[in-house]
Amino acid sequence: MTKKQTRLALTGGAAAAEALKHIDPDVMAVYPITPQTTIIETYAKFKADGEVTTEVIEVESEHSAISACVGASAAGARTVTATSSQGLALMHEILYIASGLRLPILLIDSARALAAPLNIHGDHSDVMGARDAGWIQIFSENGQEAYDNTIIGLKLAEKVKLPVMVIMDGFNTSHTVENLQVLDRETVQKFLGEYTPEHSLLNVDDPVTYGALALQNTYFEFKIAQAEAMQQAFADYKKVVHDYDKISGRFYDYFETYRLDEAERVIVIMGSTAGTAKDVVDRLREQGEKVGLVKINLFRPFPHAELAGVLSHVKSVAVLERAMSIGTYPPLYTEIVNTISHIEKNRPAVSSYIYSLGGREIYGKDIEKVFDDLAKGHISREIKYIGSK
Repeated sequence: MTKKQTRLALTGGAAAAEALKHIDPDVMAVYPITPQTTIIETYAKFKADGEVTTEVIEVESEHSAISACVGASAAGARTVTATSSQGLALMHEILYIASGLRLPILLIDSARALAAPLNIHGDHSDVMGARDAGWIQIFSENGQEAYDNTIIGLKLAEKVKLPVMVIMDGFNTSHTVENLQVLDRETVQKFLGEYTPEHSLLNVDDPVTYGALALQNTYFEFKIAQAEAMQQAFADYKKVVHDYDKISGRFYDYFETYRLDEAERVIVIMGSTAGTAKDVVDRLREQGEKVGLVKINLFRPFPHAELAGVLSHVKSVAVLERAMSIGTYPPLYTEIVNTISHIEKNRPAVSSYIYSLGGREIYGKDIEKVFDDLAKGHISREIKYIGSK
């Protein structure tokens, strides 16, 4: 821990708000929804107490919140928002506009199940619905990562000129208190630097147009440029997290490998359940079993080549995820199968597991059974459901 860090006990939602307090963005457009509300209510208190200067805009819906963010960002303001579940779904139309206009908006999502039926608890259905909207997506395992990724995410957004979605698990992370290390305001603001947009609607000396019509002769090239910017985000992400490591002592690669040395059976996972899975890996390692874990941090853009390098030495992989793609294989599994296709020799076998939809509990024994399935060679194209009745 560096000299400028303080240890605090915070929920994941409060941790994200604490990071935003240190950032003190120009504009925060908000609408409450469980389990994200803790972020904006904590930040609203900071505003009421005079700890931040942010213009907090209270709107009538999430669609209006992200629309206000687009306007503010286009006008040159450092802009943030937060949401969950149906709120993110209601933003869907405008997510594409934000990314297509290359606006560096930061959105923090407390990931939650989608209706119907109504469920207010955590899974990754909402963010997976937005995975192809042109936003960079960064997953957080715990409150510490939610805090760090909020700062990293905004720096990355402004560097690559694309919006960033920082994701924590609803309730498991957003409402769980943990001890974290937080930086001071001066250090965070020095790390981010003063935001000076390249183009601004309010710059009358260099007038620009946002949202112009693009027909057949130009639209294709706009989308290619957007895709190229997303690819450039790999290099920019690496630089940002290396710089963040220098001020915090915490480094976040595209993914985290856990006890992968000599591992033959590996679980790939995202979010808060990685902590439980690490405990299972430790326990099985003590029993002499060659197991390991890969936790994805950067989901968009997806690090296929780098991940293929670490998975090329294992025999079997189980992909665990908290979302479905009804009618086809689930999102993370599809990415891992694509990754495996890059391995020329001795490709590992891959199985798909879906768990904890709607916040259903998953236990260490469930993860042990997944490793046991791999040990017994129970690999198939059939999707398996953990903890279903």
